[in-house]
Amino acid sequence: MYPCCVGHEIVGRAVRVGSQARDGIAIGDRVGVGPQGYTCRKADCECCSKGQENYCPRRLGTYGDRYPDGSISYGGFADYCRHNSYSVFSIPEGLASEDAAVMLCAGSTVYEPLKEHGAGPETSVGIIGLGGLGHLGLLFAKAMGCPNVVAFSRSTAKQEDALRLGADEYVATVDQKDWAEQHASTLDLILCTVSGPRMPLQEYLGLLRPKGIFCQVGIPEEPLPPLETMSLVLNGTKIAFSDSASPKNIGEMLKMAADKSIKAWTQVRPMQEANKAVEDMGKGNARFRYVLENKDDIA
Repeated sequence: MYPCCVGHEIVGRAVRVGSQARDGIAIGDRVGVGPQGYTCRKADCECCSKGQENYCPRRLGTYGDRYPDGSISYGGFADYCRHNSYSVFSIPEGLASEDAAVMLCAGSTVYEPLKEHGAGPETSVGIIGLGGLGHLGLLFAKAMGCPNVVAFSRSTAKQEDALRLGADEYVATVDQKDWAEQHASTLDLILCTVSGPRMPLQEYLGLLRPKGIFCQVGIPEEPLPPLETMSLVLNGTKIAFSDSASPKNIGEMLKMAADKSIKAWTQVRPMQEANKAVEDMGKGNARFRYVLENKDDIA
């Protein structure tokens, strides 16, 4: 869709509030918008009526979509943006804007499956991939009280970062031999934030205890590797996928982040460096999220 203004993790001040906006938003409030620009909220919508708005079949993205009235949704790489009030969230005091922004998509994407699949004091969790999604998965798993959180990456390059983030153990799947055998049947839940046709998916699934859950949250751009299924059947392994989070869970996630002082690893850059930031992301330079900031005061 052209023209298109991207950006789906947005925090700013409310400068106008429509007469039909939901209660709880006032001019001057610090608010945020994630990837959901619109959901139908119809009584006959199975998803919206069950509080699963992030799966609404009529949902629209924060940018690059067309609203029912014909207008186009534009994202946050801008001075201003306009959004449906039901997709706007109040940002709690004590949570920095740069942290809240990256949590509105990446944070919610890891929070909802952690909550849904029972992450807590009796759950051993694996986080595959230590990037924008994975580092937040690690932070929220520890905040939920998980006693054993294991970070997985290809090499040892991010080991120090993982331990600083709170990982109890770090596994480098290329650099360490016999990692799959050493960690077999040790995890209850795995969040996979990466994807690719050559990732060791079969080995990852072998890390799960009986009835363990493997949840894919990184969006695959290519088909996942083929699987030998007999071992999965005999172990009762569950494979799930998850997309962002419901408004209820996004609100809970923001509150937890504020209450437990969860701080994302961000690097704030001026909006004028947007193109360079994208290039640096492609090179893998971010630790772990770039946040673009409009420095000029906007009336």
